[in-house]
Amino acid sequence: MPREASEYQQRALAQVSRTFALTIPTLPAPIRDVIGNAYLLCRIADTIEDEPRLSPSSKREYLQAFADVLSHPSRAKDFAHALGAELTDGTPQAERDLVLNSELVIDFQRCLPKGQARPIHRCIKSMCKGMAEFVETGREGVANLAELERYCYYVAGVVGEMITDVLCDYSDEIALRREKLFALAARFGHGLQMVNILKDQHEDRQRGVNWLPQFPLHDDGHFAEMNGHSLAGHRTVELIAVAEQHLSAALQYLLLIPNHETGIRRFLAWSLGFAALTLRRIHANPSFNPEESVKISRREVYVTIASTNVAIRSNRALRWLFNRATSYSTRVKV
Repeated sequence: MPREASEYQQRALAQVSRTFALTIPTLPAPIRDVIGNAYLLCRIADTIEDEPRLSPSSKREYLQAFADVLSHPSRAKDFAHALGAELTDGTPQAERDLVLNSELVIDFQRCLPKGQARPIHRCIKSMCKGMAEFVETGREGVANLAELERYCYYVAGVVGEMITDVLCDYSDEIALRREKLFALAARFGHGLQMVNILKDQHEDRQRGVNWLPQFPLHDDGHFAEMNGHSLAGHRTVELIAVAEQHLSAALQYLLLIPNHETGIRRFLAWSLGFAALTLRRIHANPSFNPEESVKISRREVYVTIASTNVAIRSNRALRWLFNRATSYSTRVKV
């Protein structure tokens, strides 16, 4: 691997995501940098989607250009300069730096074996295509739950599938469980993404985007009893139930990983634990206002890490931890 690209990737990961900077190093060495590289590529696509200065048509153009760069790495430098010049203070400095150095990230990816590079290519191309379909989304929200699920697939479900491909390439034992893992992979991503959408809904609205469905989720077209919640709060309560179902599927995915693969199980368990506790906080205050934070505390992060580390080889113990974190909702049979 190019040393400069490898060193930059280590620095960039710590700058753009504290969560993934925490979880990715737990992975086995042969795939640690592969998943880190894939995450940074996904983050470049996110940056295009989130930049407030870009018009919907410009976002489509840059998303297509980024997808094309993976097949034509020689275009990476021009892409980085063009997109970098468009970014404003509305994009965090760490992400602007990532875009300006995207040539290094792509250079790293270009050196990966085909068994690792191909899933990443598929993931980014699908993600860019899907994001381009939703660039017109505004404050009114997506049309319905089906549209939200479709969006979650493009921005997170494909990541779950890509990670599964990488894990199967890494381990013959995991590859034997490929069919079962793939049946759950996208739902792992859906669950994490829905939690993020619920957590960040006020920040999203401030930049003119709303990912919550416009209409009730019930088939009869009516909301259930409001129980004192606002309309937005009630919609949040309904989506919590959907997200929790996806997180239950994510738990099943985690439990399919051989228990001696403790690094992979930690990577998955920490992400799942953080999401489950965040969802618990949102459930406790579904009508939370922009001034109220539903992010988990540093102490909760440490407790999640410590408790999952103790339980990491035991499916029964991991189920118990998940049930405890989601005790407000559906329980998973131990």
